[in-house]
This record gives sequence, structure tokens and C-alpha cells, in this order.
Amino acid sequence: MADVPETEKVRLSKLMSERGLCSRREADVFIERGWVYVDGEQINTLGTRIDPSQTITLNKKAQDTQTQRITILLHKPIGYVSAQPEKGYKAAVSLICRESRYKSDNAPIHFSHEHLRGLAPAGRLDIDSQGLLVLTQDGRIAKQLIGADSQIEKEYLVRVQGGLSDKNLKLLNHGLSLDGERLKPAQVSWQNQDQLRFILKEGKKRQIRRMCEMVGLKVVGLKRVRIGQIKLGDLPAGEWRYLKDNERF
Repeated sequence: MADVPETEKVRLSKLMSERGLCSRREADVFIERGWVYVDGEQINTLGTRIDPSQTITLNKKAQDTQTQRITILLHKPIGYVSAQPEKGYKAAVSLICRESRYKSDNAPIHFSHEHLRGLAPAGRLDIDSQGLLVLTQDGRIAKQLIGADSQIEKEYLVRVQGGLSDKNLKLLNHGLSLDGERLKPAQVSWQNQDQLRFILKEGKKRQIRRMCEMVGLKVVGLKRVRIGQIKLGDLPAGEWRYLKDNERF
């Protein structure tokens, strides 16, 4: 280990997550199994702290484990919750089955119920909204999409009722605050006479609906059509496909 003051060292699992190597939970598993090396030295003690300048590598077993992690793209219909089921409503993950796989999905993966184990939504989509929802077993993808420093764009088509002045359109782009915090700059423009296109880099609870309410608009339809470079495309509502090896957010 590098000879630096203990106060300057950081937990190995935290650094692994920050560098996008894996999630913190995965890091603990990899460390316990002896699959993690710091400057070439094997580390298998949980809670180990290291100099942030040191090099962290994973052995082939850890890398192979990660390549087997599944990521699924679902067209969530209205009426399903993104995460845990609520009274009277099912979770979106309940739609993932062999029968609802998109017929045009040509990913070379055979569906297995093992793919449902640890599968979790990377981001939310309200119960009364539809569109692209990412579910993944891969902590690296989850961090990329919903980590505090995520810069991944999310694009939405939003049907609205009500008038919108040029001044309020500018406010939607930048100038509104929610929950006491100023929102990041957005890209908001008219798609047609009753539909707006929103491109955001954050995802506060019911953010678009609340933004619209603040400028006198009522949202009557909301659909997420893109996350990063991945588009919803012609994926039918209620169906899903696998993220391909050559696809990146």
C-alpha cells in the first residue's frame, strides 16, 4: 500500500464505484472473493482504505461476472409503477417474460428467469407516464444513468393543454426551482401545436408535470422516447428487448 496519511485514504469500494468499475455492493462481493487488485496487490479485506491515486484492477472472474449482467429496455405502459408494486398496481418488472419479448429483438440471448434476479429500474417513470424504462442487473449502468453526477439526457414528448408565452417557455428551459433547488438547464421546444419536447439531465419526482403546472400548463400525456443514445423506436407498449453488446447510453 502507498505510504500516505490515513486521513487521506478512501474506502476501496467507494473508489471502485466512483470510477465506474462496479456498484458499491458489487465491490464488496469482489473484494471478499479476492478479485480486486490495488497496484497489483490482491485485496480481500472489506473496509480497506487506499490512496485515491492508486490503480485498481479487477481480475477476469470479476469481468466475466459483469459481462453476464443483463440490461433490459422496456416500453412501460401507463398504469405500471417503475419500482416496487403499489396497492392496485403492478411493478413494471412483472411485464418481463418470454411471451412479451419484442419479436424483432435479435440479441443472441435466450430468456432465463435468472435474468429477473436483481433486475432493478435505473430511473423512474411515473405511473401515469409511458415510454422507455431501463431495468438492469449491472451497477455500472445504474450509476451511469442515475448517479449524482450523471449527464445522460432523457427525452420526452409531452402533450399539454393551456397557453404558453415566450417568457414561460424560456422559464421551462431555465429558471424554475423545485423542492427549494434550482433546476438544471433543460431543452424545451414545441414539437407541434399541442406537444412539447423536453430534454433533461435530471429526474426529480414528477418533474415535467410540476414544471408545466408552474407555467399554467396541464400535462395530458407523457412519453419518454430516448435515454442517452438509446431510443424507444418502434418497441410496442408492454414489450421489451435486451440491450445489445454494441449499444451504449
